[in-house]
This record gives sequence, C-alpha cells and structure tokens, in this order.
Amino acid sequence: MCKKQLKAFYAISLLAFGAPYLCSGQTNTKGPVNIHHSFAGQTQTIKPIIQSDNKLKSQIDTIVQKATIPFISDTSKVGLSIGIYKNGEVHYYNYGTTQKGKQSLPTNKTVYEIGSISKTFTGTLLAQAVKDKKVKLDDDIRKYLDGNYPNLEYQGKPIKLSHLVSHISGLPFFLPDNPDLFKKPNFDTLPFTISKIQQNYSKQKFFDDLHTVQLDTIPGYKFHYSNAGAQLLKFILEKVYKMPYDKLLSEYITKPLKMQNTNSLYTKNDATLLVKGYNDKGKLMPYNPQILDAAGGIFSTTSDMLQYLKFHLDENNEVVALSHKVTMGEINDYAIGLNWQEQITSKKQKKIWQSGGTFGFSSYCVIYPESKVGIVLLTNESDPGSQHGLEGIAEEIVAQLNNVK
Repeated sequence: MCKKQLKAFYAISLLAFGAPYLCSGQTNTKGPVNIHHSFAGQTQTIKPIIQSDNKLKSQIDTIVQKATIPFISDTSKVGLSIGIYKNGEVHYYNYGTTQKGKQSLPTNKTVYEIGSISKTFTGTLLAQAVKDKKVKLDDDIRKYLDGNYPNLEYQGKPIKLSHLVSHISGLPFFLPDNPDLFKKPNFDTLPFTISKIQQNYSKQKFFDDLHTVQLDTIPGYKFHYSNAGAQLLKFILEKVYKMPYDKLLSEYITKPLKMQNTNSLYTKNDATLLVKGYNDKGKLMPYNPQILDAAGGIFSTTSDMLQYLKFHLDENNEVVALSHKVTMGEINDYAIGLNWQEQITSKKQKKIWQSGGTFGFSSYCVIYPESKVGIVLLTNESDPGSQHGLEGIAEEIVAQLNNVK
C-alpha cells in the first residue's frame, strides 16, 4: 500500500468511532507534578499548568516529557496515559485529568476505550481459532453463516476470513449501511446518531442486512475500511467456539495475561476507574454500543495494554506469529496482518502498530519485536489529529530510546 493510502487508512479509522519550551517544573515524590511552561515568541492559547506524575529524574523521563508536552498543551486535550516496555522494564506516565473541570490525574489503572485497537484482539482470537483448527484463514466466510448468501461473492470469488481482518472484504463501513450519515456530518451530533442506531441494532438485523450487501469487485483486492467486517468475524468466532465474545477475550487473552481491567462489556468496568470521553470542543461523548465491541469497544488501561504488547513481542508464539501474518500489502512498504498494521522501517526494524479513535477517545500502540520495545498511549479526547499526535509522541520516544543507557 502506498503512503497516500496509508494516510487514508488513518483518516478513515478515526471515523471508525469516529514545540513548546519547558521553563520550569517541580518534582514531588508524593503527588502529581505541576508543569509550568511558556512559548517564547509565540501567541498560543495554552494550559498554564498541566498535572503529571513524571518525576523528570531519568533519561526516559526527560524523553517522554519533551515528546508529550506539545500534545497535552493543546487546550482541547484532557488526560493522557503512557506505558513503555523496554529491556524487560516498564515505565508509566500520566498527564492532565480524568475529567474536565477537575484536577484528577489518571494512573496506569485508569480505564479508557481503546477504539480500533480492539480489532487486534479480534484478530488474535482468529489466530487462536486457526491454531485450534476451528477455522482456516482462506475459508469462505459462508461456511460459518446460517442461510444462503450468494451476494457474498463476486464473479465466483468469495469473501475469505483473511479479508475480514485486512479491510479488503468489500463489506460496508457499518451495517446498517447508511453512507448518507457521513455526507456533510455534524460531528457534535453524529456520534449520538450512530450510537442510537447501533444500540437498537440486533445480531439478527445485522444478518438480515448482510443479505442486502452488494459487492462491486472481487474480494481481496480493494481496500475499504469496514467495522462490519470485524463485527461479522466476532459472530463467526462466537459460533465456532460456542462462546460469547467477552468470554473468548477472557479465556484466551485477558485471563492468561492477567489483564484485570480489560473487557468488552461496559457494565463490567470499575466505575471508579473508567473515564469519560470528550470531543475537541469539550463535549461529552457516548461510549461505543455493545454490538461494536469487537470493532472498537474494548476498554483497557496502560498497565494491561503493556501485558498485551509484551505478549505480542514474542513472535515465537504460534498465535502471535499468525496474528502478524501479512494478509494484504508488502511489509517493506506497508502491510496489514490480522488487524495489525506493519512495516519495515528505514532502520530495517519491523514495526507493528494500531491506532484507535472512538467518539471520545484516541489510542495508539506499537511494538518493535527485534528490539523488544512496546509503547501504548491512551487519551480521553478525540479529534481529527489526535491519533497522529499520539503516533508522533511514540515515534519521538522510540527514536531516543536507543540512546538510553
């Protein structure tokens, strides 16, 4: 995939749910640090004080601070939690607040909605199903559907399971398919419209609408971002395992990895840890409806996500290796695994990542298997630039980590 398409991927995935100078700072080993900063020669509206638990005592502390302050200084931003895994050590950093109007610093236990990073969990479960010989990646998806779906092929070529994890199935962005929703949308009201539609949308209605899908090209060739594909994969996994999605997550991912605050059910979240999400105007946004869990509705923390990334750093693990298997593109340029984005960098390192954007949350995670580095960033604000901003923080941190002794 070319760089232009890569940018398009990010732009669409955001819709899926959707440099300053540090002048002074104080460290406080018993509480959050109040960071004061100013912009010499610049006219900008900035927060006069940003709460943080960054103690600024180590090289990594300084690297994270320098990379993070431009992002969190934006007055539209709310809270930000960062987790870093390097050389077997973990580092956590938190900035801002869990709720607008309050001084409540997030922690590594703060629960965020992680958006399309959820799709990597669904892809990992597909890899597990292949390992367990429940399915094959090249299977025609209709093998696992009840009823007749002659519409899910084009010129005799069917949609395969592998197409569902690489956005080349030809399925629409959402089901029900209503492209008019995204023509000149009001982004203050659109999230509530989509949320209402999906909250009243059942599994049966999903399969009824699946009968109406009309493919316009052979599956496996044309990139078209699809949350519906992730939802369909969820239903297939539930069928082959005879187990609901939340139980699959627990059985194969969160329980073995001891991810105590990660789940796909809003009602299972600890209300004292779950933060609210906002848009760039500071308006409270809804969480994703339950039916979108496999596509973008999982909740997690930086502590839990580092457990997940450490798991994915081990490519000797059969499930991990399979979940990173290229299903589209060329890794030397740009490729997609089982819902992971992948690339060989200019420094000849394999980079595997995913970002997420919901109505009120943005997220980004990345691993470098050769150097055993993993980074996750979670924030409770969503706007057109947030995912790129989080990626930029991660890129700057990674670029400097090799200099850390």
